[in-house]
Amino acid sequence: MNTLNSLGIAKPVSQTRVVVAMSGGVDSSVVAAQLATEGYDVVGVTLQLYDHGAALAKKGACCAGRDIHDARRVAEEMGFPHYVLDYENIFQETVIDEFADAYLAGATPVPCIRCNERVKFVDLLATAKDLGADCMATGHYIQRFDGDSGPELHRAADPDRDQSYFLFTTTPEQLDYLRFPLGHLKSKAETRALARKFGLPVADKPDSQDICFVPNGSYASVIEKLRPGAAEAGDIVHLDGEILGRHKGVIHYTIGQRRGLGIGGREPLYVVRLDAESKQVIVGPREALKTKTFMIKEINWLGHPDFTDAPAGGWPVLVKVRSTRPPEPATVLPMAGGRAQVTLDKAEDGISAGQACVFYAPQGSRILGGGWITDTP
Repeated sequence: MNTLNSLGIAKPVSQTRVVVAMSGGVDSSVVAAQLATEGYDVVGVTLQLYDHGAALAKKGACCAGRDIHDARRVAEEMGFPHYVLDYENIFQETVIDEFADAYLAGATPVPCIRCNERVKFVDLLATAKDLGADCMATGHYIQRFDGDSGPELHRAADPDRDQSYFLFTTTPEQLDYLRFPLGHLKSKAETRALARKFGLPVADKPDSQDICFVPNGSYASVIEKLRPGAAEAGDIVHLDGEILGRHKGVIHYTIGQRRGLGIGGREPLYVVRLDAESKQVIVGPREALKTKTFMIKEINWLGHPDFTDAPAGGWPVLVKVRSTRPPEPATVLPMAGGRAQVTLDKAEDGISAGQACVFYAPQGSRILGGGWITDTP
């Protein structure tokens, strides 16, 4: 029997085919270059996810025309084949349309999670298998370990780069096939040092900041383009019922927003709720933003045993309700219909429908799954 190679596959390195999802950035480029240097049979694949003409005019996003060009250059430099796949229709139907509809409904969607869940780890993963690959590798900062009950997902070694919040929907079946070669690195400086070592043309390329189809972070402009007439005016209403002013559309506001409300003359007020149906932006004091209990749906559970086989009172876990916040203690109680109630030990502000709630083990670095926030009291 063959011993396991560095990717945990019982085959010689030269006979192990790896499809690398290449965004054109430094992270995935380093993954591809490192595996090629080690002697793996590397195939690079880049996804064209939205209008290429628009992409060429946009900087700072992960899937633009420039990035496709950069991924191709890396493949040429390292001597492995590279393909560009047109996934525009799939991306439109499974990510962009839902993003627009959720935003119009007053939610705060996280399209990068849906992209991983529905496009990269489903359609692209299937393509990798069609290409005869033994596994698919990405440049995500997250770790995969083989546990007693199968592969486990763990936070990255570098907490500042950890991308576990965006990968909680990964299933055990997908995790069996996926590899994340950068998860053990302690800093982005290490990644860039590897890029220079391999002589990659993207070694000093800036990190992408925006959602790939949202230029300059302007969600509202994208929604207006996707759903003409969506920005309907309405009232800005205090929690006590007083109408304080008018707004130009709920799509221009987010939960927790304080600036730009145009209702000066009172104590500091924050957006505490968006009521798309009545076209109201509800505001109140900061204390009104604090939430301790909320509901989630579409649970993906990566722990053992079964999620519904919870101890009395629910699962004690750590949870993240924003990608930029540290995990905090909470209890997750499974309920009927694939839903669950989350109760935080300490109330947090700014929790809103459409965001993800990701579960972590109380000790250690393991990710136990998560769900989507549906409503808050």
